[in-house]
Amino acid sequence: MNPFDYSQFIKTEAKNLGFFSCGISKAEFLEDEAPRLEKWLKEEKHGKMSYMENHFDKRLDPRLLVPDAKSVISLLLNYFTETEQSNNSPKISKYAYGTDYHYVIKDKLKKLFLAINNKIGEINGRVFVDSAPVMEKSWAVRSGLGWQGKNTNLISKEAGSFFFIAELIVDLELEYDTPVTDHCGSCTACIDACPTEALTPYQIDASKCISYLTIELKDQIPKAFQNKMDDWVFGCDICQDVCPWNRFSKQHNEPLFNPKPEIIKHTHKDWEEMTKDTFNIIFKNSAIKRTRFEGLKRNISFLKG
Repeated sequence: MNPFDYSQFIKTEAKNLGFFSCGISKAEFLEDEAPRLEKWLKEEKHGKMSYMENHFDKRLDPRLLVPDAKSVISLLLNYFTETEQSNNSPKISKYAYGTDYHYVIKDKLKKLFLAINNKIGEINGRVFVDSAPVMEKSWAVRSGLGWQGKNTNLISKEAGSFFFIAELIVDLELEYDTPVTDHCGSCTACIDACPTEALTPYQIDASKCISYLTIELKDQIPKAFQNKMDDWVFGCDICQDVCPWNRFSKQHNEPLFNPKPEIIKHTHKDWEEMTKDTFNIIFKNSAIKRTRFEGLKRNISFLKG
């Protein structure tokens, strides 16, 4: 087999595992990303996510994560659902409706890695799902899976942006894909719709983003954001909901991403009266555990003013 055959095998296996798209790029230093990342950090647009300042070189060079890395395999897994929360429920990002994606995707990646080893022979590599300093959107762009839109999300002409990005970095030479063109055009729907003004074209001030404020921020939410949270208690989908390309989003086919009934049906009162024990039971193996019970209570309290 040659690099082309290897690549076709990997893409076929990825599809069989449920990934709807797979692209491959050469593992090398992300020279064009270095100045942008440095500027973003210097302007403190990462808020209090101090971990973003760590491992600067590793974020830009996958060969520091996997010795002798040759290829970055980028994969997309759909999580879009047509199911909506009740009107009387505080808002949760769609990606957190079901089982924590880290568990679901890591299991699929391990199966893909095993299939590659069984078919091609033993190779060295690592799987990544938000688990290391990897510039996942940059690699997905290089792999031709979409472009990074004005809302900074990866956007696909065929599927919109409601999907997870994951990577498999390997020391195997493969056939490399090429980037696609930007199709945001003159549209500013995401920027216009952001209630906290976190977006400027192709850049986000994370310290103003509702997802950051409700999940990553461990301190009290600044009063400047009072009445600007649009009822979100975990994450935010506004910049994706208004994106015209998401009219092409289709229902996912991963049962583990099906919404927990409590997320869809619980009212504001149910959330306000939730105990820590109930929280731990309902959100076991859920991405919502990231904000912790205390954080969720803080968010609910902030919405009430």
